Amino acid sequence: MVIKTATFVKSSGKWQECPEPNMPEYAFIGRSNVGKSSLINAMMNHKDLAKTSGTPGKTQLINHFLVNETWYLTDLPGYGYAKVSKSIRKDFEKLITNYILNRKNLVNLFVLVDSRHKPQTIDLEFIQWCGESGVPFSIVFTKADKLKPNAVIKNIEDYKTELHKTWADLPEIYVTSAEKKEGCAEILSFIQTTNEFLINNSVTFDE
Repeated sequence: MVIKTATFVKSSGKWQECPEPNMPEYAFIGRSNVGKSSLINAMMNHKDLAKTSGTPGKTQLINHFLVNETWYLTDLPGYGYAKVSKSIRKDFEKLITNYILNRKNLVNLFVLVDSRHKPQTIDLEFIQWCGESGVPFSIVFTKADKLKPNAVIKNIEDYKTELHKTWADLPEIYVTSAEKKEGCAEILSFIQTTNEFLINNSVTFDE
Protein backbone atom coordinates (compact mmCIF):
# COMPACT_ATOMS: atom_id res chain seq x y z
CA MET A 1 0.00 0.00 0.00
CA VAL A 2 1.27 3.43 -0.97
CA ILE A 3 0.42 6.14 1.56
CA LYS A 4 -0.71 9.12 -0.50
CA THR A 5 -2.41 11.09 2.28
CA ALA A 6 -2.59 10.76 6.06
CA THR A 7 -4.32 13.53 7.95
CA PHE A 8 -5.38 14.09 11.52
CA VAL A 9 -9.18 14.18 11.87
CA LYS A 10 -9.97 14.65 15.56
CA SER A 11 -9.35 13.62 19.16
CA SER A 12 -12.25 12.21 21.13
CA GLY A 13 -12.80 11.87 24.86
CA LYS A 14 -15.70 9.44 24.35
CA TRP A 15 -16.21 6.73 21.77
CA GLN A 16 -19.53 8.32 20.84
CA GLU A 17 -17.63 11.43 19.73
CA CYS A 18 -15.51 9.54 17.19
CA PRO A 19 -15.96 10.27 13.46
CA GLU A 20 -18.93 8.71 11.68
CA PRO A 21 -18.27 4.95 11.41
CA ASN A 22 -18.59 4.90 7.63
CA MET A 23 -15.12 3.59 6.71
CA PRO A 24 -12.98 0.62 7.75
CA GLU A 25 -11.03 1.40 10.91
CA TYR A 26 -7.79 -0.07 12.26
CA ALA A 27 -6.79 0.76 15.81
CA PHE A 28 -3.38 0.59 17.49
CA ILE A 29 -3.00 0.01 21.21
CA GLY A 30 -0.32 -1.13 23.61
CA ARG A 31 1.24 -0.68 26.99
CA SER A 32 2.50 2.83 27.70
CA ASN A 33 5.91 3.51 26.13
CA VAL A 34 5.61 0.59 23.68
CA GLY A 35 6.54 2.83 20.74
CA LYS A 36 3.04 3.15 19.29
CA SER A 37 3.28 6.70 17.98
CA SER A 38 6.71 6.06 16.45
CA LEU A 39 5.40 3.01 14.60
CA ILE A 40 2.35 4.88 13.31
CA ASN A 41 4.60 7.68 12.03
CA ALA A 42 6.91 5.17 10.35
CA MET A 43 3.98 3.44 8.64
CA MET A 44 2.57 6.73 7.41
CA ASN A 45 5.97 8.15 6.33
CA HIS A 46 5.21 11.16 8.47
CA LYS A 47 7.57 12.24 11.22
CA ASP A 48 5.03 14.10 13.35
CA LEU A 49 1.61 12.65 12.50
CA ALA A 50 1.17 10.91 15.85
CA LYS A 51 2.73 12.83 18.72
CA THR A 52 5.62 11.03 20.40
CA SER A 53 6.79 11.64 23.92
CA GLY A 54 9.29 10.31 26.42
CA THR A 55 6.52 10.43 29.01
CA PRO A 56 4.46 7.22 29.23
CA GLY A 57 0.71 7.74 29.00
CA LYS A 58 0.96 10.80 26.73
CA THR A 59 -1.94 9.66 24.52
CA GLN A 60 -5.05 10.26 26.61
CA LEU A 61 -7.69 10.55 23.90
CA ILE A 62 -8.86 8.51 20.92
CA ASN A 63 -7.01 10.02 17.96
CA HIS A 64 -8.32 9.45 14.44
CA PHE A 65 -6.36 9.82 11.21
CA LEU A 66 -7.79 9.48 7.70
CA VAL A 67 -5.52 7.54 5.36
CA ASN A 68 -5.78 7.73 1.57
CA GLU A 69 -9.29 9.12 2.06
CA THR A 70 -10.54 5.54 2.44
CA TRP A 71 -9.84 4.23 5.95
CA TYR A 72 -9.25 5.36 9.51
CA LEU A 73 -6.17 4.71 11.60
CA THR A 74 -6.89 5.10 15.30
CA ASP A 75 -4.30 5.80 17.99
CA LEU A 76 -5.67 4.62 21.34
CA PRO A 77 -4.46 5.50 24.86
CA GLY A 78 -1.94 3.06 26.27
CA TYR A 79 -2.93 0.59 28.94
CA GLY A 80 -0.92 -0.15 32.04
CA TYR A 81 1.67 2.13 33.57
CA ALA A 82 1.16 5.84 33.22
CA LYS A 83 2.01 8.68 35.59
CA VAL A 84 -1.60 9.55 36.25
CA SER A 85 -3.98 9.04 39.16
CA LYS A 86 -5.90 5.79 39.59
CA SER A 87 -9.17 7.51 38.79
CA ILE A 88 -7.82 8.86 35.49
CA ARG A 89 -6.36 5.46 34.69
CA LYS A 90 -9.79 3.92 35.22
CA ASP A 91 -11.24 6.53 32.88
CA PHE A 92 -8.66 5.48 30.26
CA GLU A 93 -9.63 1.83 30.69
CA LYS A 94 -13.33 2.64 30.36
CA LEU A 95 -12.66 4.76 27.27
CA ILE A 96 -10.62 2.00 25.64
CA THR A 97 -13.07 -0.79 26.51
CA ASN A 98 -16.12 1.11 25.32
CA TYR A 99 -14.41 2.06 22.07
CA ILE A 100 -13.26 -1.48 21.28
CA LEU A 101 -16.59 -3.11 22.10
CA ASN A 102 -18.86 -0.51 20.51
CA ARG A 103 -17.04 0.86 17.47
CA LYS A 104 -18.86 -1.08 14.74
CA ASN A 105 -16.45 -0.21 11.92
CA LEU A 106 -13.39 -1.43 13.83
CA VAL A 107 -12.00 -4.07 11.48
CA ASN A 108 -8.85 -4.99 13.39
CA LEU A 109 -7.04 -4.07 16.59
CA PHE A 110 -3.26 -4.11 16.45
CA VAL A 111 -1.97 -4.94 19.94
CA LEU A 112 1.59 -3.66 20.31
CA VAL A 113 4.02 -5.57 22.53
CA ASP A 114 7.60 -4.53 23.36
CA SER A 115 9.87 -7.23 21.93
CA ARG A 116 12.66 -6.34 24.37
CA HIS A 117 10.89 -7.94 27.31
CA LYS A 118 9.85 -11.37 28.46
CA PRO A 119 6.08 -12.00 28.43
CA GLN A 120 4.37 -9.35 30.53
CA THR A 121 1.24 -10.25 32.50
CA ILE A 122 -0.56 -7.06 31.50
CA ASP A 123 -0.06 -7.81 27.78
CA LEU A 124 -1.13 -11.43 28.14
CA GLU A 125 -4.23 -10.40 30.09
CA PHE A 126 -5.21 -7.79 27.49
CA ILE A 127 -4.73 -10.28 24.65
CA GLN A 128 -6.83 -12.80 26.56
CA TRP A 129 -9.57 -10.20 27.03
CA CYS A 130 -9.58 -9.49 23.30
CA GLY A 131 -10.06 -13.15 22.57
CA GLU A 132 -12.80 -13.62 25.13
CA SER A 133 -14.56 -10.50 23.84
CA GLY A 134 -14.46 -11.66 20.22
CA VAL A 135 -12.32 -8.73 19.11
CA PRO A 136 -10.42 -9.31 15.84
CA PHE A 137 -6.80 -8.46 16.52
CA SER A 138 -3.17 -8.96 15.56
CA ILE A 139 -0.04 -8.86 17.71
CA VAL A 140 2.69 -6.41 16.74
CA PHE A 141 6.09 -6.74 18.39
CA THR A 142 7.86 -3.37 18.48
CA LYS A 143 11.46 -2.14 18.87
CA ALA A 144 12.97 -5.24 17.27
CA ASP A 145 16.11 -3.25 16.44
CA LYS A 146 16.89 -2.64 20.12
CA LEU A 147 18.07 -6.20 20.82
CA LYS A 148 20.16 -8.76 18.98
CA PRO A 149 17.98 -10.79 16.58
CA ASN A 150 18.31 -14.01 18.56
CA ALA A 151 17.13 -12.25 21.72
CA VAL A 152 14.08 -10.87 19.92
CA ILE A 153 13.25 -14.30 18.52
CA LYS A 154 13.59 -15.84 21.99
CA ASN A 155 11.20 -13.31 23.56
CA ILE A 156 8.63 -13.76 20.81
CA GLU A 157 8.80 -17.54 21.13
CA ASP A 158 8.30 -17.18 24.89
CA TYR A 159 5.16 -15.13 24.20
CA LYS A 160 3.89 -17.77 21.80
CA THR A 161 4.50 -20.47 24.39
CA GLU A 162 2.51 -18.54 26.99
CA LEU A 163 -0.33 -17.83 24.56
CA HIS A 164 -0.53 -21.45 23.42
CA LYS A 165 -1.47 -22.38 26.99
CA THR A 166 -4.93 -20.97 26.29
CA TRP A 167 -4.98 -20.51 22.48
CA ALA A 168 -5.02 -23.30 19.91
CA ASP A 169 -4.34 -20.91 17.04
CA LEU A 170 -2.60 -17.58 17.35
CA PRO A 171 -3.56 -14.39 15.50
CA GLU A 172 -1.35 -12.74 12.91
CA ILE A 173 2.01 -11.69 14.37
CA TYR A 174 4.20 -8.87 13.05
CA VAL A 175 7.73 -7.96 14.11
CA THR A 176 8.52 -4.29 13.65
CA SER A 177 11.09 -1.55 14.08
CA ALA A 178 9.91 2.03 13.69
CA GLU A 179 13.48 3.25 13.30
CA LYS A 180 14.22 0.86 10.42
CA LYS A 181 10.59 0.71 9.20
CA GLU A 182 10.66 -3.08 9.46
CA GLY A 183 7.25 -4.73 9.41
CA CYS A 184 5.44 -1.58 8.26
CA ALA A 185 4.89 -2.85 4.72
CA GLU A 186 3.50 -6.15 6.04
CA ILE A 187 0.95 -4.40 8.25
CA LEU A 188 -0.10 -2.07 5.44
CA SER A 189 -0.40 -5.04 3.07
CA PHE A 190 -2.74 -6.74 5.55
CA ILE A 191 -4.85 -3.57 5.74
CA GLN A 192 -4.96 -3.24 1.95
CA THR A 193 -5.97 -6.89 1.47
CA THR A 194 -8.66 -6.57 4.13
CA ASN A 195 -10.03 -3.37 2.61
CA GLU A 196 -10.18 -5.01 -0.82
CA PHE A 197 -12.06 -7.95 0.68
CA LEU A 198 -14.59 -5.57 2.28
CA ILE A 199 -15.10 -3.74 -1.01
CA ASN A 200 -15.43 -6.94 -3.04
CA ASN A 201 -18.01 -8.25 -0.61
CA SER A 202 -19.90 -4.94 -0.47
CA VAL A 203 -19.40 -4.59 3.29
CA THR A 204 -20.58 -1.21 4.56
CA PHE A 205 -20.67 0.31 8.03
CA ASP A 206 -23.38 2.94 7.60
CA GLU A 207 -26.54 2.79 9.67
